[in-house]
Amino acid sequence: MSHSSKPEHGFLLIISGPAGVGKSTIANAVRAELDAEVSVSMTTRPQTVQDVAGEHYYFVDEPTFRSAIERGRLLEWAQVYGNLYGTPRQPVTDKLADGRIVILEIDQYGASQVKHHLPQSFAVFIEAPNEQVLLQRLQTRQREDEATIQQRFSRAQHEIAQARASGLYDAFIVNDDLDKAVCETVSLIHEEVAHRRSSAMPD
Repeated sequence: MSHSSKPEHGFLLIISGPAGVGKSTIANAVRAELDAEVSVSMTTRPQTVQDVAGEHYYFVDEPTFRSAIERGRLLEWAQVYGNLYGTPRQPVTDKLADGRIVILEIDQYGASQVKHHLPQSFAVFIEAPNEQVLLQRLQTRQREDEATIQQRFSRAQHEIAQARASGLYDAFIVNDDLDKAVCETVSLIHEEVAHRRSSAMPD
């Protein structure tokens, strides 16, 4: 993004989508294209040898996480498979205050919480071209057995239907071609930044 189109007060982009649609790949490509920041989540799950603390997650114990909830220090949080995950508020708001673009890759439940706290956030939902393609993508990842894949596929169908009905999302992007999906997302951000700037200008 050129300096002239840099958001004056920051820009918070939420990217959601079911497993297998390529949302992480798109989020990383958009980050590189716009020189954006990707928010680092806090979690109580154990750190693995592949994890880099402060880069992949902030690793904390459960009392620390619960304290952050009570003190209002998280923009969103959820419990997943027995572990707590959340987005620390301060790093996000600090970057926005510096005029940065910040990307949150979160699910619909997290998106609804962030929209409540920061209604100016812009939410994009990533979809596969159709259900058959989505199922094929889940299968070609070769990470799970067929029963688990079918469970993920069923959950993805439910997530897509919920997203369509929720009213949370400002745009839906079909990831049929990765480069095209990234270009569409970047163009949407340019347009939204320009719109907000023109709306904020005095008559």
